[in-house]
Amino acid sequence: MKRIALFVLTNLAVVMVLGIVANLLGVGRYLNANGLSIGSLLGFALVMGFGGAIISLLMSKPMAKWSTGAQVINDSADPTHRWIVGAVEGFARKAGIGMPEVALYEGEPNAFATGAFKNSALVAVSTGLLQSMNREEVEAVIGHEISHVANGDMVTMTLIQGVMNTFVIFLSRVIGYFVDKVLLRNDRDGVGIGYYISVFVLDLVFGVLAAIIVAWFSRQREYRADAGSAQLLGRKQPMINALARLGGLDPGQLPKTVANMGISSRSGGVMALFASHPPVEDRIAALQQAASQ
Repeated sequence: MKRIALFVLTNLAVVMVLGIVANLLGVGRYLNANGLSIGSLLGFALVMGFGGAIISLLMSKPMAKWSTGAQVINDSADPTHRWIVGAVEGFARKAGIGMPEVALYEGEPNAFATGAFKNSALVAVSTGLLQSMNREEVEAVIGHEISHVANGDMVTMTLIQGVMNTFVIFLSRVIGYFVDKVLLRNDRDGVGIGYYISVFVLDLVFGVLAAIIVAWFSRQREYRADAGSAQLLGRKQPMINALARLGGLDPGQLPKTVANMGISSRSGGVMALFASHPPVEDRIAALQQAASQ
């Protein structure tokens, strides 16, 4: 609950800073004088930028279950299920978080964690992961996902995405208004075609830049979760082994609702800038370097 409160306060702070900077630069006075309310624009950017992000966060657990077909196994009597639930419970206790829901889904080797609150999260593993790894490696993957929950990564990524959305919406419309009224000299009431074209193009350009920034933060989060798994297990080798195993497997394509929270993903070339996960080789090297230190 503290993280959600921090989320709301950060959102308000971002909007306040945008408003203050706009007024200090004279942008606010210019826009207000020419018929565009800076307050209304900030409110619109806040609702559109953070509204969708917070709704996605709050709906993340049911959407994850629905999109992957994951079945909760907390009360299952199956021995394999009991072992998975026991591993999650032990790591959750060590990490100081509430017991998550534990789920199993049909799919390629992967796992994910999601949920708006770290004391009521969801941790899911795929049947492909269980078939491709030994128990120690699976436990390392589970530790990785529990670390995501304990670090509050779901809220953090939602916050970063919301901030980026707000900046994209605000800046594209301010610049679009400037293009329409100053460069194209539209002196009619309201905005013209120059505004709409500029906003459309700038939403795309700024959206791409924002996606690169969000992806970079996501990759840093993966390194921390790898290190967190090693800490929960008491040694790094199981996580290194699990990553090495993942390097030779196809993790498949998780639904977009949980793709950022998977244990692994594949991308290369220019698309590596938009990757939510670092290359497996880099993750192994980071763990090995930490071990040597």
